[in-house]
Amino acid sequence: MKLSILESDDKSVRFRLDDTNFSFANALRRTMINGVGCLAIDSVTFYENSSAMFDEYIAHRIGLIPIHTPKDYDEKDEVVFSLSAEGPKTVLSNELASTSKGVAVANGKIPIIKLAEGQSIKIDGKAVFRNAAKSSKFQPGLVTYKALSEGSFEFYVETFGQMPPLEIIHRALGAISDSLKDVHKEIKK
Repeated sequence: MKLSILESDDKSVRFRLDDTNFSFANALRRTMINGVGCLAIDSVTFYENSSAMFDEYIAHRIGLIPIHTPKDYDEKDEVVFSLSAEGPKTVLSNELASTSKGVAVANGKIPIIKLAEGQSIKIDGKAVFRNAAKSSKFQPGLVTYKALSEGSFEFYVETFGQMPPLEIIHRALGAISDSLKDVHKEIKK
């Protein structure tokens, strides 16, 4: 099996995979989408919300904001993001302040809510590490592939910002390798 990078930048990567089959290509694509873990805000506590929007709607929007997940992040750690804002203003994702060094929102320009004069919001959101098998908010990016010829495939990986696209590939290959090691151990029993 041979992997060749065709194009790469901090948002996306295009690569070619040769000497493989549809089964492995699809397993790699599915693992990059569903098997690579990242941080996302999973629960939100509201202390104040005098806006026109329901708590659940705001919590859903906040949960979809990509959170940068450092390589050395310990999956057992919880990260709390705090937000306190008063209108009139449009509250942006860069106003979510993290309690953990190195963990921050991946894109600070995402609108959360528009507050009118006299409206305010105060919340805490708890970010946890999961993969997209639990929820799509834990999906690190988009992945597609096409068959070029028998045994050759071209992949396109675009990150949502939680991690670089090459890291998505490395983590997916590591997850596949770990799964195969576990299967090998079970077969030896």
